[in-house]
Amino acid sequence: MHTGIMILAAGNSSRLGRPKQLLVFKQKTLIEQTINAALQTSFQPIIVVLGAYANEIQEKLSAEVNFVINENWSAGMSSSIAAGVAALIKKSPLIENIIIAVSDQAFITAEIFSALKQKQISTKKGIVASTYAKTTGTPVLFNKQYFHQLLSLTGNNGAKSMLKLHDNDVETIAFAMGNVDIDTETDYDNLIKK
Repeated sequence: MHTGIMILAAGNSSRLGRPKQLLVFKQKTLIEQTINAALQTSFQPIIVVLGAYANEIQEKLSAEVNFVINENWSAGMSSSIAAGVAALIKKSPLIENIIIAVSDQAFITAEIFSALKQKQISTKKGIVASTYAKTTGTPVLFNKQYFHQLLSLTGNNGAKSMLKLHDNDVETIAFAMGNVDIDTETDYDNLIKK
């Protein structure tokens, strides 16, 4: 089944005060780490959703990925998800699954992306999410039966509400370091000490 990846990178990093997508970890920016993990899979297309720092981040994007600019990024994460889903469907009308990833999970790997797909194949569930630190979140795979709902999300909760709404159709994989994301300078300081 045809699977694409959407990487959310539109936020303005308000708590950090500078674009967290461009923070460097292990000689690469966080956005480059996420893109590289996506490119190591067989999943296509890969679309990066840009917004607040679109020009600066665009310069760091690999030529192998597509991007869409969400002019409405300030309306919250849901607007970026909708922009990404629309762009993926336009680029690949026969797409069957979309994996939603964020650009500040420093320990994302191709294996995590692939595990989502493998779990979907083995369980036939429509949603496969990652679990870490007693929570469920990104990256998360949605089957096409949920594309319409993703397109109509509103607010800043992203797709989390859909996991609760359809909990009988949700399976999970473990993402050991998934809880390491960057919102503040302290988070970043802790990351570079790892």
